[in-house]
Amino acid sequence: MAHNLVFKALADPTRREILRLLGKGEMTAGRLAERFDMTKPSVSHHFAVLKEADLVSTRREGQQIFYALNATVMQEMMTWLWDLLRDGEKGRKKP
Repeated sequence: MAHNLVFKALADPTRREILRLLGKGEMTAGRLAERFDMTKPSVSHHFAVLKEADLVSTRREGQQIFYALNATVMQEMMTWLWDLLRDGEKGRKKP
């Protein structure tokens, strides 16, 4: 997992909202785009960043593209953060 790509993806509030929506279940690109007041190229850019970070997966059904949350990467990232915090706490404890 490329942590920098994940952090870049999560840094944007629009992408975080897309992930939140996908947490409820798979959605089409069009349906997701309807939720945001921005141009199609802007929405496509957000999808591309999320896909590059492997936070979402896609599947095509005819003309529609469906997006789904990649929960495995989210779990790996949370584990990595937890370990980082735990290791930081260990370093601060006095013997």
